Amino acid sequence: MSGGARLAVGLIASALLIDLVLIQPNHPSALSWRALRLVPLELPVLLLGLLALGRRAVWLAGIAALALLFMVLVKLADFGVYTAFSRGFDPLADMHLLPAGLHLLSGSIGVAGTLIVGLLLALALAAVAWLLYRALALWARTGSRLPVSLRAVAGALALVFAGLSAVEIRTALNGWQGWNPPGAAFTARLGAEHLRDFNRSRDALAEFRTAAETDPWASREGLLAQLGGRDVVIVFIESYGRAAYDNPLYAERHAATLEAGEDALAKAGLEARSGWLASPVMGGQSWLAHGALASGLDVSDQTRYRALLASPRKTLFTLAQEAGYESVAVAPAIVMPWPEGPQLGFGTVLAAADLGYQGQPFNWVTMPDQYTLSAYERLAPNGTPLLTEIALISSHAPWTPVAEMVPWAQVGDGRVFDAQASQGPSPGEVWANRDTIRDHYGRALDYSIETVLNWAALPRETPPLLIVLGDHQAAGFVSQRGGMDVPVHMIGPPEAVALFESWDWSRGLTPDPALESWPMSAFRDRFLAATSLEPEGGL
Repeated sequence: MSGGARLAVGLIASALLIDLVLIQPNHPSALSWRALRLVPLELPVLLLGLLALGRRAVWLAGIAALALLFMVLVKLADFGVYTAFSRGFDPLADMHLLPAGLHLLSGSIGVAGTLIVGLLLALALAAVAWLLYRALALWARTGSRLPVSLRAVAGALALVFAGLSAVEIRTALNGWQGWNPPGAAFTARLGAEHLRDFNRSRDALAEFRTAAETDPWASREGLLAQLGGRDVVIVFIESYGRAAYDNPLYAERHAATLEAGEDALAKAGLEARSGWLASPVMGGQSWLAHGALASGLDVSDQTRYRALLASPRKTLFTLAQEAGYESVAVAPAIVMPWPEGPQLGFGTVLAAADLGYQGQPFNWVTMPDQYTLSAYERLAPNGTPLLTEIALISSHAPWTPVAEMVPWAQVGDGRVFDAQASQGPSPGEVWANRDTIRDHYGRALDYSIETVLNWAALPRETPPLLIVLGDHQAAGFVSQRGGMDVPVHMIGPPEAVALFESWDWSRGLTPDPALESWPMSAFRDRFLAATSLEPEGGL
């Protein structure tokens, strides 16, 4: 093979290597042959730019190789976190996963095996870095052999593709509705997105750390003391928003359910007060609402949520643990590892697999709400007062089939619901018509509320203080109402509910429409103020 042919083969092989690095997926769903058809706009920028600069740019090849290696690591981190937790990697919130992963690996293959794996990984990364440098440097050295005119053309083309890359990145980052260029600057855009998100997370983390340092509840004594050791259960009902009261499609059915629930509560000797909270989200991302209520901070997007997890801010559940309570999360929607649980202050997490449901799922809904509440009664820790968060999901889309209540004594392991789980139209049939969607949503929501109120009225020696609220409004085309308000109900024995008389919430289960709503983030501090002892000398 002649020298020119060897050079051509080398240039082609080098270009293919760099192309593979640029199109490396960062998400499991992108790991397919289609990824090979991606045209990376950065490729001509790198290769033509190095041709134009020539041998004097060999040092730039080293920098570019390190940058590409860094993006390989970022994509691998994204891929792993997406696989485990269905989200991207955030260095501020996820660095704790590295020692946890090493601990898990060493427990599986031993310390020596872990060291060998680490050494092999380091060697592999070093080899990739070396190959990338050799590939990029070859293009730079080849440029020195070209006439000045060809190098000028290569430089001009590199600038054109750099401009296209900038347009593509701007479109993705800013939502700019301009011309979409051919190809994609995927790797550069991913780097820009991570840099943007890191800066946002850093700012939010600084804010949350300041809030943690100035949190008056972090060092208070007598937290929750006025509850006298009574259990507290916070129940989030999926997609339970103000539309249940304001929209005629849902209001009549909802009012009837609440009226029946009030009668049952009264017979059980329980009282109720109701108000409004403004959720930080609408139509989805329930965990942000949960985070806002628990932390007392505005958690309105994923960046702030991750910053919360990485901050020392004490949540309501962390503070409850310090006050002698056991904090419990009942999460039937959690079907994967959930490292966020302990970070949010939960000492015990009962995820879907822990609840022991043996029945058939209701499409996306892993188990009906009645089973979730029954399982909590059976599995809740004993011996200490409990502060529990339960996330009910029967009113989560696709809202088919709609569950129905059975006698509590028949709930058992959940197989009693199998007949219900196999009935009703398919999601495709329901979602083919918006009127059908709204009807099924209304009936599913009614089931969730009926279930909670029926459960609250069950005879108990010491009834808990029950806080029932929505996480957010349903999607706009379902709720047909604007606003972020969700109802919240305080249910319990008269002596427990009396602690909150100063809140001026409406009596019963129907909040006054004119009642002012609070930000959901205001709940933590107001709840602690109502249930804790005043410090000596006042605040």
